[in-house]
Amino acid sequence: MHCHRTFIWKAKHNSVARRQHWFRLWVTESCSVRLLCKLSGYSTNKINRIINYWLGQVPKEQIDYEEIRYVIYDATYFHKDGCVLNLMNATNQNIIAHTYVKKESFRDSYSWFMNLKHLGLNPVFITTDGERSIMRAMKLVWPETKLQRCLYHLQHEGMRWLRTSPKTEAGKELRKILSKLSRVKTGQERDAFVRIYADWVKQYGSLVQSLPRTDIAYKDLQRTVVLLKNALPDMFHYITNSNVHATTNALEGFHSRLKADYRRHRGLTQEHRIQYIAWYCYYQNASN
Repeated sequence: MHCHRTFIWKAKHNSVARRQHWFRLWVTESCSVRLLCKLSGYSTNKINRIINYWLGQVPKEQIDYEEIRYVIYDATYFHKDGCVLNLMNATNQNIIAHTYVKKESFRDSYSWFMNLKHLGLNPVFITTDGERSIMRAMKLVWPETKLQRCLYHLQHEGMRWLRTSPKTEAGKELRKILSKLSRVKTGQERDAFVRIYADWVKQYGSLVQSLPRTDIAYKDLQRTVVLLKNALPDMFHYITNSNVHATTNALEGFHSRLKADYRRHRGLTQEHRIQYIAWYCYYQNASN
């Protein structure tokens, strides 16, 4: 006997999954609310409620920090509203930790690193952009960890101090040497770079010291010399260990994509911005 009625059983978890699908498109594909309304058939209010609901949740991801040995560190600012400190697993380029702070400082980074150490993070190598306060915090938290200085940051900073057209012959020669830094790939090329730089110091070191302390040329050369002298012991670890990244480019590329996608959702409160970044990192790892 037929009752002439139809029953549809709806699983709650399927509904939640569908709603998170639209949220994921909003985060990772920068889909506008208007586009999501067209794709889903939902109203504008419904889509906004879905977005606000998930921005109120914390993504849950299990990370085995004890297994991570090679790390990349970098930070990026969101205008003057705050800064994201980020750590990436150099092996698979997953984001393993991030924190949103007012500015990149020793105080905030030290407490963050200590917390990660308590969770089991004890890397063998960290590739870093060379921010002094951050490196000081790293060395205090992980005294046995070796730091790899980012070659791109070293080259960029040195070239900026030497300016496009150095006024002295010493500056012109040092600029030529720096221009070759990012192309060092082998032990032989490393030895050649170190030798050429040592020859430059021997030839121009006393000349640099003889320049007036108020001379701009002296300040530019002195800054670059100190930069290279301090960084030299940690510039070429990647040559003898292929797991070490020579630059922070992998993480900087992620930050570029993050900020480009975030700009399409301008107007988020700081709380929602922090949650957006957390979900963005979570989905980035899920796609790897």
